[in-house]
Amino acid sequence: MDPKLDLLYRLADDQLILGHRNSEWNGLGPILEEDIAFSSMAQDKLGHSLQLYGLLHELGEAEPDTVAFTRNAPQFHCCQLVELPIGEYDFSLTRHFLFDHAELLRFQALADSSYEPLAQVARKLRGELKYHALHANTWMKRLGTATDEAIERMQAALNFTLPYALGIFEKTDAEAEIISSGLFIGEDELQSRWLESITKVLGQTALTLPDLATATPVFGGRHGQHTEHLQPLLDEMAEVFRLDPTADW
Repeated sequence: MDPKLDLLYRLADDQLILGHRNSEWNGLGPILEEDIAFSSMAQDKLGHSLQLYGLLHELGEAEPDTVAFTRNAPQFHCCQLVELPIGEYDFSLTRHFLFDHAELLRFQALADSSYEPLAQVARKLRGELKYHALHANTWMKRLGTATDEAIERMQAALNFTLPYALGIFEKTDAEAEIISSGLFIGEDELQSRWLESITKVLGQTALTLPDLATATPVFGGRHGQHTEHLQPLLDEMAEVFRLDPTADW
């Protein structure tokens, strides 16, 4: 696959799928503030995916709605982290923290991409992602220094989620060309920056980052290998679109 397409599909699919997952907190948040926050961030992510699918369309791919709603799970390039059900709030918050730190750093780097249309989009989106990360930091610090039960639950969520989060940085066959062409700094460099960023925040809590030496990254998503949770989500997402793909809603 062309390096630009490879990179854009990964970016767009991550945003689309996590946007839909986060929207599932609408009406279910532990407090009203969080209900609104997760709904707002979900809307942001869907908007981000639209802009990225728009870049793909400019490169000759199908229109954004077609790309988003007519592919099956093996055709998606999202990491497995984003497709997992929302579960309890401790998991969703931990996923939010780990994913959005990576995305903020990714889009900060993409602002200097040699592919100027992507660089322009990244400059627009990094501001919103900064607030996503700040929101995650606030709640990780609050719950990670609260009661013994809160700390225990957040630590368990972190232990469970970290291997999936490492899957964010799964490489594809286009990795070398992506780096050499100046499209992006590469997944190894991004992971290094991410670890520094999340470690700094966790250092302000009673939480401990699991040992990466013993954490087995959950890979496969970038190559179309997904959990059993993705296809049902895609079916639900596309239900209205498939009633009449030519309709102008």
